[in-house]
Amino acid sequence: MIIGIPVYQGVDLLDVMGPYEMFKWANSSDFAIEVWLIGETLRRVTTRDGVTFLPHKSFNQIERSDAQLDVIWVPGGDPAALKRLMTDERRRYLNFLVAQSREAQITASVCEGALLLAQAGLLDGYRATTHWAFIPCLKQFPEVCVVPGTPRFVIDRDRMTGGGISSGLDEALALIEILTSTEVAQSVQQNTQYYPDPPVHSVLPDATDCPFSWQSCCD
Repeated sequence: MIIGIPVYQGVDLLDVMGPYEMFKWANSSDFAIEVWLIGETLRRVTTRDGVTFLPHKSFNQIERSDAQLDVIWVPGGDPAALKRLMTDERRRYLNFLVAQSREAQITASVCEGALLLAQAGLLDGYRATTHWAFIPCLKQFPEVCVVPGTPRFVIDRDRMTGGGISSGLDEALALIEILTSTEVAQSVQQNTQYYPDPPVHSVLPDATDCPFSWQSCCD
């Protein structure tokens, strides 16, 4: 089982590393899971908040080896990074998602990663969600059915989409349960001691405007 996380400059750290650790804890002799951080190139990636890491694989390496990802996990990131990927004339990132999604068991996103899936056309006809502040952005894709409210994650057939950043932890556990078993997911929950009990409580506001624009004046 290969889970691929296509990363990029300006990606959100927790969108990548939180689920990455959850997936690695699910790896065992009974169920082998490989998790690959995949970059357009092998150059160092700097997250939105300045943490750097190296991808395991590049897009070219995946394509040349005919490797097929079983799960694609698309993270969110800085709006400037999202705009760059969504308006890239080569569509390098988006085309990689499209090509791998054809045979993947599950295509997933967390946070604003849903906008990348939507721009690639991979959420057309699917129910989906994203970070609460970017829900108005997702609603700009008429073929996507945006689920009301702010769910932690949404599963619709072979698509999974998560809410903002920390939602990826819940979504990752749900994905582990789907791929393995409830018992394995419970074991991961125990090993990571993921039993949320935040010291503060607040209410998510209703977002009305998309925080950024990726469309040209002539679209």
